[in-house]
Amino acid sequence: MDEVVEDLVLVDSTATAVIDAPLDRIDLGAWLTGLTDEEYRQCAAPDHRAAGWSRNAEGKLVSVNVEEIGGSLIVQHYVAEILEPHHTRLVSISETQSPGGWQTVEVVWDISVTALGADRATFTNTVTARPTRSLLAGLARAGVTFEQAAAERNAAVVKHNALETPNYARSAERAALAR
Repeated sequence: MDEVVEDLVLVDSTATAVIDAPLDRIDLGAWLTGLTDEEYRQCAAPDHRAAGWSRNAEGKLVSVNVEEIGGSLIVQHYVAEILEPHHTRLVSISETQSPGGWQTVEVVWDISVTALGADRATFTNTVTARPTRSLLAGLARAGVTFEQAAAERNAAVVKHNALETPNYARSAERAALAR
């Protein structure tokens, strides 16, 4: 695995939306692991390309997602760390296109819900990315500073997150109301 540079943040984006369902009916872990490829693609069309679930060599549940964000293709291999009713956290060493070719980046995808009255909840979708040593080397070879790459990628992810978050919330809402 490529070494993650913990003290640098490439992307930090949080978006929220409202779910019109009681908190006790919402199960983010069940919703996320039951999200179909088609529904995933609809949550951020045309950016979302494909999604599915598998297990890694250690037997851990992995969400494999393919997205195009800001014109760059990214293949994510999210290992599920938390899959609770009101909080999910998945971590991926993702493959992404950069000016220096294919590189890797660590992406943390964190989703939570909190009560917003008796029959509503706030859905919070946070995406944080940190570079790996190979990404930094690829950027340097291409003459791109980390600051330039971070500004560009963060802007693209903020836009993407604003697109997908309300659609994810509606999808989670439908799942909650169907329970």
